[in-house]
Amino acid sequence: MLKLKDKVALITGAGRGLGGVIAQAMAREGAHLVLCDIDAQALEHTRSTLEAEGAQCLAVRCDVSDSAAVDAMFEQAAECFGTVDILVNNAAIVPSSAQETERRNRHYAYVTTPMPRQSLGIVSSLTDQDWLKWWGVNMHGVFYCTRAALRLMEPRRSGKIINIASVAGLGAASVHSPGYAAAKAGVISLTQTTAFDAAGANIFVNAIACGGVMTPPFEAYLANASEAEKRNLFQMVPLGRLGQPSEYASLAVYLASDEHYLVGQVISPNGGYVI
Repeated sequence: MLKLKDKVALITGAGRGLGGVIAQAMAREGAHLVLCDIDAQALEHTRSTLEAEGAQCLAVRCDVSDSAAVDAMFEQAAECFGTVDILVNNAAIVPSSAQETERRNRHYAYVTTPMPRQSLGIVSSLTDQDWLKWWGVNMHGVFYCTRAALRLMEPRRSGKIINIASVAGLGAASVHSPGYAAAKAGVISLTQTTAFDAAGANIFVNAIACGGVMTPPFEAYLANASEAEKRNLFQMVPLGRLGQPSEYASLAVYLASDEHYLVGQVISPNGGYVI
């Protein structure tokens, strides 16, 4: 029996990477899909691929940091499919610039290589732009989409919201990117408060706090990393590898299904990186 038969799932950041794999996994379980991404070309590729496999899709180019655009997207979804049953807040900006990569490598070397204790000098060197760049998509976008989804779900007394957070929001796992970590911690807090708020309407809100995921940004990082830098990264993960998108997507499908009693939980597949 298909776990999500005829459910309507709206997935942000669905053009590629983890969002695209989650969309594919939900389509295989019978869901109708509303695909959101700011990259029109990637969005079209995902739409055409899934439709070729028999899925019903609505693709909407949307910047989730724009609340008016988000509201318009949910209106389109309701017009096309009648409602939204499942929301996956996956869209995010991740640390990938040259400067952020240097900070990452410095952090990993500090943790895995014997050296004198000292300040890493990361927070004190951040610019306003370094701090502010994370909030529009990673935090505000999650709120805008959650609010719009609840306005459809609450009257129907049914819904599932899955926020893609990160181990970065659980502690000091991402010292190299304090703004990203703070935004992901905000997503975790919003998950918990929204879960309590909406549970009485039979709406289940939970988060997946991802560890490293083998998506294009991490693939690019590894392609340019030295052997020592790769060793430092994998030394920090007890399992010795990054997670595959499919390993996260299966959990998203479970949280979208009616097979659990989870409310306000933060589940962290991370290979032991944070225990």
